[in-house]
Amino acid sequence: MINCIALDDEPIAIEIIQAFCDQIPEINLMQTFTQASAAERYLAKFPVDLIFLDIQMPDINGISFYKMLKQDTMVIFTTAFSEYAVEGFNVDAVDYLLKPIEQDRFKQACQKGIDYAEFLKSNHSKSQNSLFVRSDYSLMKIPYDEIIYCETMDDYVKIHRTDNTKVLALMSLNKLLEKLPENEFVRVHRSYVVSLSKIDLVRGKKIKIGEDEIPVGVTYRNDFMQRYES
Repeated sequence: MINCIALDDEPIAIEIIQAFCDQIPEINLMQTFTQASAAERYLAKFPVDLIFLDIQMPDINGISFYKMLKQDTMVIFTTAFSEYAVEGFNVDAVDYLLKPIEQDRFKQACQKGIDYAEFLKSNHSKSQNSLFVRSDYSLMKIPYDEIIYCETMDDYVKIHRTDNTKVLALMSLNKLLEKLPENEFVRVHRSYVVSLSKIDLVRGKKIKIGEDEIPVGVTYRNDFMQRYES
């Protein structure tokens, strides 16, 4: 069960969030607020797992409100202004919902929060079967077995998936590697991490995965070959 509150200066927005939450058994909307000061006092006494938080409010910006909270709480931002998406991304929001909020999109955002809460309770265990990354201004869950390989793209990592889609995550390759199970993934180059099970063949200094060829760096070759051959 995810305990949460909603803060929005528009009563109609609060009513919509309440109605949507009532349709999701895993979400327990404990209180709703139209004033940030009242929400702040409540949170000081009753910490929650998740906040549905409007960004554009008359008394305080929702992002500023979230940044001043002392407790570690997930947040799903709601706003009518799409330009705030980048700011929401920079404070590690679970998701970002554009008003008027659609019910299916709301459920999708909540599921991200539910999945991530379960992940956190498992102490970030690599025994879990999925990776969580931040992409497209929200949190994304990617099963390990859907990852073919990953490559650096400036400040991002591009994750190539089995369904031919690619995910851009704002993180370093080193940070990504820390999140992946060591027995399934290996770094083969300063710019590439590959799934061992997805390799079709190794020829010289190249790895063949489907139609893609990935270089094997000198620094990583011995470790890679030992793990691949075993």
